[in-house]
Amino acid sequence: MYRGSCLCGSVTFTIEGDLSPPSVCHCGQCRKQSGHVWASTTTHQDNLSFSARDTLNWFRASDIARRGFCSKCGSFLFWQQTEEDTISIAMGAFDAPTGQKLSKHIFVADKGDYYDITDDLPQRAQ
Repeated sequence: MYRGSCLCGSVTFTIEGDLSPPSVCHCGQCRKQSGHVWASTTTHQDNLSFSARDTLNWFRASDIARRGFCSKCGSFLFWQQTEEDTISIAMGAFDAPTGQKLSKHIFVADKGDYYDITDDLPQRAQ
């Protein structure tokens, strides 16, 4: 079981089930929303439950996805593709220890010009 929350604790969640190996997204939307890259894992939405969610809001970021955030502290917590039954969760929102390790970089074709990727993890253009 995994637990996590936003910065202020107004959104708290539990995940009971498997998580995908975490990845780092370098797309422009994730960089704009988070302030840099966004590390996340994915699980089936039925595995996710909330203890508190009064301030959880969703922003329709594009025609294909929405982004969940806390309206009180601004923490960017979730990403969900339209009509998918999985949900991505920010690795930074989990309580430690997670036992997880980053597995790859995605959308590196869109990465910022102000940093280099210096680890040996696989890189996907999209």
